[in-house]
Order: sequence, then C-alpha cells, then structure tokens
Amino acid sequence: MWPSGGRHLWPSGGTSEAQSHTRGHLVYAAGGVLVVHTERGTSIVPANRVAWTPAGFTHVHRAHGDTDMRIVFLTPSLARLVPDRPAVFLATGLAREVLLALTGPRAHDGGTPGYSRSARARLLRVLVDELREAPEQPLHLPEPRDDRLRAVARMLYETPADNATLAELGKRAGAGARTLSRLLRDELGMTFYEWRTQLRVHHALVLLAEGHDTVRTAHACGWANPSGFITAFTHVVGTTPGRYRAGHRGTPLAPASPTADGPPR
Repeated sequence: MWPSGGRHLWPSGGTSEAQSHTRGHLVYAAGGVLVVHTERGTSIVPANRVAWTPAGFTHVHRAHGDTDMRIVFLTPSLARLVPDRPAVFLATGLAREVLLALTGPRAHDGGTPGYSRSARARLLRVLVDELREAPEQPLHLPEPRDDRLRAVARMLYETPADNATLAELGKRAGAGARTLSRLLRDELGMTFYEWRTQLRVHHALVLLAEGHDTVRTAHACGWANPSGFITAFTHVVGTTPGRYRAGHRGTPLAPASPTADGPPR
C-alpha cells in the first residue's frame, strides 16, 4: 500500500493497490510523473501540475520514471473549497513551494522542529487558495461509461499511434461515427480529435518521463512529424517536450514557444 501524507520516493513502475481514504488528498510529483486512476478517469501529474482526489474515491497510483511523490491530505472544511470530483490544477510557484514545505524535512524529520498546527493550517489554506485561483488543466482524461465508447478507448489506449478514423474505429466497436460523436460530446464534453489528442499527450508524458526522446515519442503517439507533436504537446501541457524532459533532469519546467526544441535538422 502507498503510504499516507508526506514525501515518498518510488522507482519507475511502482504501483499502489486500489484504495480510498476518508479525506481527500492532493498529489504532486516533485520529480518523475504520477498517473492517478479513479472510476472517473485518469490524471497525469507531471512536475507542473497537482492532482486532487476527493474522499471516498477508489484510486490507484503509478510512477513513471523515478518519482518523488508528495501527498497532502485536506480537512473536510478545506476539501469543500475544491471540486467534488478528481481534477488536475496548475502548480503555481507558490503552490509548489507550499507543497514542498508541507512534505519536506521540517514537516517529517524528527530531528527538525516541525510546523505548529496553526502554521500548518495557514499553509494549507494558502495552498487551497492558490489551486482555486489556478485554472483546471486538461490532463484529466475522463473514463467513458458507454460500452461502445469504452471499446474504442481500449483500442486507443493499447495503440495510441493508430490513425484510424472514428468511423473505422466504430466499425470495430459496433457503433456508427455519429453515435460515437454524440457519446463523446455528452459523456466527456470533447470532440474525437480533442479526446485522441489528450490521450496521446498522456501517453507522451509517460514515455518522456521514462527517457524516450522527442522524435521517438512523437512517432509512438501517432504524430507523423515531431513539429506537430511539439505544437500539440505544448498546447496541452504548457511547455515543450524538450523542456519537460529537462524538468526530469532537475531543471524547472517553464513555458516556451513550440519551436524551442524542434526536431533535429
């Protein structure tokens, strides 16, 4: 079982058992990438995002790349201020520093004076206020409910590079393209293009965290050329694949133009 709040170092591929908690919790990856699975879908948590799992939601964590995982539980009064469903938020500079402080040596090392209860409560409130001000980020991939849409999702999860049209995928799943488009809109609030792009970016985050380069990752995720991948990745994640990989080598993630780490000439 994964431990409760604090800092936990996990090797690449480390996976928790399915579990739920009586309090909701925030998860942050100071290094590596975490994937959080719940009945509502999958959240990807790179080093510039924070994932929220409310109380009572059964969830599974998986680490990709050697991962420095930080967990902070919220009191019910603070949990009421954030969504009642799984969500992913942008980790502002202040939110990141508060998360690190709440889960660092001062909070858990017996040889170092810890925060008082009132100081910890103030830090938690600052953290929640930062998350409430930050927009939710499109790194939560909702889980379809309809069996036909779930069948299409399984195909794309297994082969992200599959460039079949929605009509072609529908034939395999026993549903028409119009029906699947309506289900995507009604259940997930996305078009097929948006959904597949999101799914591919999820897969790319994992591959990059595991050490694959931009060109190989682009092809593995269905992009014919790296420049198209860099543009899509930057739009969703907020930084280029190259800067994202640098973040896993100890360089802070930062926004950049889509051409900042373009394909090799």
